[in-house]
Amino acid sequence: MKTIIKKLIPRRIGYVLRSIYLFFRKIIYSGNKFFCPLCRRSYKSFLDGGFDLAVNKEMQIIGAGRRKHVVCPGCASTDRDRLLFVYLNSSPGILKPSVKTLHIAPEPGLGKYLSSMSKTEYVSGMKYHEGFYYGKNTKLFDITALPFEENKFELIVCNHVLEHIDDDHQAMKEIYRVMKPNGTAILQVPWSPILKETREDSSVKDPKEREKQFGQFDHVRLYGTDYPDRLKKAGFNVEIVTLEQLNIKVDYQKRISVIPNEVIFIAKK
Repeated sequence: MKTIIKKLIPRRIGYVLRSIYLFFRKIIYSGNKFFCPLCRRSYKSFLDGGFDLAVNKEMQIIGAGRRKHVVCPGCASTDRDRLLFVYLNSSPGILKPSVKTLHIAPEPGLGKYLSSMSKTEYVSGMKYHEGFYYGKNTKLFDITALPFEENKFELIVCNHVLEHIDDDHQAMKEIYRVMKPNGTAILQVPWSPILKETREDSSVKDPKEREKQFGQFDHVRLYGTDYPDRLKKAGFNVEIVTLEQLNIKVDYQKRISVIPNEVIFIAKK
């Protein structure tokens, strides 16, 4: 029903309605317990998010599953968006004004922040543009065939996208191709720390079966601890960064509501 309504509402009006909805949600949830560094506001509560599925608990999936107090009422940022904000602000030199940034499937709050910091060029895009979640300037492109020249971007953010892509190796190679030497790609995915080899089966098409095997109806695989090796196969050098390495205090982690055991996958060229 939601999908049908979104298709019926003109996109211009839809963006206005979404802005009004978020404006009132900011007022309703105003408080001091939680803080969103992306919209710079405090709230009495964040909203719950994610899917409560057996495989997420069974495989101890990091970055997925039903989570309490993770969605900001004001900008709709999630725990994983705020995690990247923390990393970017703890890593001097990445977000300089001259940086050319590619943001794949751009989250609104994080996208607004990245575009404000990337004074030279900020490009965002995805394969399809449904509803009003993505911004008006979001381009349409296929991540397995990016419409950019080689060595263009110094920063690429691809946050929980690759698990949706049938040919993730081709997508990784394309990200590598368009990234400048010494550039940085942040390539986040949900993954299982107890699964040694990524679970995937291209014959699984049924959404319910995908939920059962991969943790979400539109996921085509569940990454295991071999995820960094898959990135290396595409040419990347990989660094895994933890919140502990970033020296983020526990109290602050709780206030901005990020998952303590989630890591950041940094790929370099």
